[in-house]
Amino acid sequence: MPDTRIRSGFAEADDGIRLYWRAVGRGPVLVCNNGVGVSTYFWRYFVDAFARDYTVVVWDYRAHGRSDRLPDWRTADMSIARLAADLHHVIAAVCGDEPVVLIGHSMGCQVIFEYYRAHAARVLGLVPMLGSAGRTLETFFDYAGSPRLFKLASSAVDSQGAVAHAILRPILRSPLAWFVTWRFDLVDPMYASREDMVKYLAHIARLDLRVFLHNVLEVQAHDAWDVLPTITVPSLIVAAEHDAFTPMWLSRKIVDTIPGAEMLVLADASHAALIEQPENIHHRVARFLRQRVFTAPADLTG
Repeated sequence: MPDTRIRSGFAEADDGIRLYWRAVGRGPVLVCNNGVGVSTYFWRYFVDAFARDYTVVVWDYRAHGRSDRLPDWRTADMSIARLAADLHHVIAAVCGDEPVVLIGHSMGCQVIFEYYRAHAARVLGLVPMLGSAGRTLETFFDYAGSPRLFKLASSAVDSQGAVAHAILRPILRSPLAWFVTWRFDLVDPMYASREDMVKYLAHIARLDLRVFLHNVLEVQAHDAWDVLPTITVPSLIVAAEHDAFTPMWLSRKIVDTIPGAEMLVLADASHAALIEQPENIHHRVARFLRQRVFTAPADLTG
């Protein structure tokens, strides 16, 4: 007999793009939303921890993972509003009209805030992890020049796409890429396994770098800060002490802007805290869901 606790399939967006999703478990629905350039593997510890009491859904953005690639990178829409609309199709395919808890990592935070803007009545709670509400490159490494650097990089890759892929893809698949990620504090090698990060780097190498960089620029163009004061559902913001992408002051600003929001600060964690300190995240998220979102208890600690 097939395990009915594990389902997978494709949701079709309004423009015909097929979006891969996977649902594990039974019970209230938690929908996980990836960071830019990431597939579903960053959530594997989360899925294992929560699938006993919840239905945990992971999915791939268009042009990522198992979802359809885009016919033409020049006209590809990778805006946050587009991704939030795709999320709506995924939720409808998995659980119809059932309200859900939205969980986002990095860019996924902006996706869930944008989804809340359009479909607040469908949301039971929000768990933004290690992300912003918009204009993300302006706070990237706390360096104001980041937007300009990414625009230059995108223009260069657009004009020299084949050459850029030929140069960057072997580097991303080499040991050098792992060295760079921990040397520049993008991940803490004392906590994160090399195996987990290699999967991320390999996925980046498979992406069309032109689409990836356009997606990064859309993360900068998007702004949902105006949504935050309107949020009325329970919200738990997860921040990391050494997150170079999302500085601590930015996470505190999100907490101060969302009415009644709570905050978890992970000591010695980086932007990759999902795979560095999964147990700490799971314990706090479980308590948040049990105490503030659902009346039926769901205890992951016992």
